[in-house]
Amino acid sequence: MVNSTQGSNLRSENSVTYESPYPIFAMAVSSFAAAHHGLRRRSVAVGSFFEEYKNRVEILSFEEDTVTLKTNPGLAFDHPYPPTKLMFHPNPTASMKSADLLVSSGDYLRLWEVREASIEPVSTLNNSKTSEYCAPLTSFDWNEVEPRRIGTSSIDTTCTIWDIEKGVVETQLIAHDKEVYDIAWGEAGVFASVSADGSVRIFDLRDKEHSTIIYESPQPDTPLLRLAWNKQDLRYMATILMDSNKVVILDIRSPAMPVAELERHNASVNAIAWAPQSSRHISSAGDDGQALIWELPTVAGPNGIDPMSMYSAGAEINQLQWSAAQPDWIAIAFSNKLQMLKV
Repeated sequence: MVNSTQGSNLRSENSVTYESPYPIFAMAVSSFAAAHHGLRRRSVAVGSFFEEYKNRVEILSFEEDTVTLKTNPGLAFDHPYPPTKLMFHPNPTASMKSADLLVSSGDYLRLWEVREASIEPVSTLNNSKTSEYCAPLTSFDWNEVEPRRIGTSSIDTTCTIWDIEKGVVETQLIAHDKEVYDIAWGEAGVFASVSADGSVRIFDLRDKEHSTIIYESPQPDTPLLRLAWNKQDLRYMATILMDSNKVVILDIRSPAMPVAELERHNASVNAIAWAPQSSRHISSAGDDGQALIWELPTVAGPNGIDPMSMYSAGAEINQLQWSAAQPDWIAIAFSNKLQMLKV
């Protein structure tokens, strides 16, 4: 990743930028690379952020060999309210049709089929048992080991586990004392969540009555906003606090005390993603316009940890993705721009 600010040149061998007609918040990079005229092509979804009912989702095509991002007018659709998260099927080899599935969260959990020249709604899932309306969903995560399972988090303090093949709720848990802001799967039946109550909790679907609190905000009731579980080493996860420049690294074997705190951002951190191919690397991005990559040492020194590389976007970065199928590229979203960065 280069140490430079974005200039007028929107494409180089190390980066490419797509400028959207609207502000971008949600973003997803597909796990599946299609071959097109001998080139590796991957889908990237971006969602608009307008504080109104009508929003928009676009599917872009990223060609790694030519470092280009292309639009297809047919691969865009209206979305009710801004999508809080977008995600492509995490394990498309399980079924070739599933490679074309996109999921969004917002007022409901919605499944979409991405075809060659169009996008069709598949289903709309409502986790409320008593009303046709659903409490807004803040986030979700798709289970890589059991792709029929998606877990959602909501402002109504619950986490809901869906069987998307049957379209039914597998279980719903009151997970926290306040709004739940993010959820992440570890193993097939184990997930974790973070909340406005300031805690990280782990749940095992084999014992739904209990959860394990592995971290609480140092200042009471400071919300935790995002959670990332290290898929290369499930002992580790990362979280971020509201209005904080820190990334907190946790070891689930030693609850309460973080194993590291990454404090080199100059403003609030908004997004975190573990490296898909390394258990020791993590990326972060924030309001200071910086996207940082960190290598976690075996033992942290007395002066903290410095990032190994840095990129300046020149604007507050809302979103960051490090695709498992594309470990050499990180995607960031800021303002109305999506940028692919070679790392």
